[in-house]
Amino acid sequence: MVDLRKLRALRAVADHGTLAKAADALHLTSSAVSQQLAALEREIGHAVLEPNGRTVRLTGAAHVLLSHADSLFAQVERMEGELAAQDATPRGEVRVSGFPTALASLLAPAVAPLRAAAPEVRISVREAETDESMLLLVNREVDVILSMECRSAPRHDDPRFHREELTGDILDAVLPDAHPLAGEARLDLAALRDETWIAPPVGWSCDEVFMAGCQRAGFTPRIAHRSGDWQAVMRLVAAELGVSLVPRLGHGGTPPGVTIIPLTGDPPKRHVFAACRGGAESNPAVRAVLDAVVQAAA
Repeated sequence: MVDLRKLRALRAVADHGTLAKAADALHLTSSAVSQQLAALEREIGHAVLEPNGRTVRLTGAAHVLLSHADSLFAQVERMEGELAAQDATPRGEVRVSGFPTALASLLAPAVAPLRAAAPEVRISVREAETDESMLLLVNREVDVILSMECRSAPRHDDPRFHREELTGDILDAVLPDAHPLAGEARLDLAALRDETWIAPPVGWSCDEVFMAGCQRAGFTPRIAHRSGDWQAVMRLVAAELGVSLVPRLGHGGTPPGVTIIPLTGDPPKRHVFAACRGGAESNPAVRAVLDAVVQAAA
């Protein structure tokens, strides 16, 4: 019988490319991961890694294991969920991670309905960007994530995850009140090509959306400032340090001195979703949290 912990170690190597990165993701030492994989090789009678220059690559046997591993992980999650469903009342802790505006605008409004529908379900909350949330979910450190579509997000057809779409969070132009275009009802993003920009931090999911939107409009923005706090971004705009794009979930408490203008055409949009490990959606407590968040986003 193959130990699921060893399969998870192999999956981590496949996902992250090296033993060291897999060990970091699993919060283990490289030696511990190597020992798990060596034990796995003894169990199946085949090597799972082979040298590839200065690194390693998966063998054919490893690919066979991984082709079945994800469905096994989902079946275990489903089994645990169905066992939990034997109790008629959803109960227990559900750990949630997400990016700040999703926590503020989607999770927080879901708390009161969740308490009314499932009073014995407790949630614990952790702020994390999409890439970190994905690691937390895979490592079973959280149960539900609120994330946005980006390179690190789970694919729709990835059996390791169950996704529920929440909202398309459109980005609007934010200009100082004194800007010559501040009186426009709508703006073509290309009209701002020569502006100085305030953008999200490099590597953030929203920065991908921001940059992709500018590139579709035919320009590369001249970025002078970066902040991941939308209130800070809008106050920097009010101080006339530049212009920006701010998602509608981040509009709350718009400060004086700025004008928010919708963009014409196909504006940049954050596709926000909730996800859990595949099979975990059958757990009544997880299901209750997902339902509450979906309703809050409606």
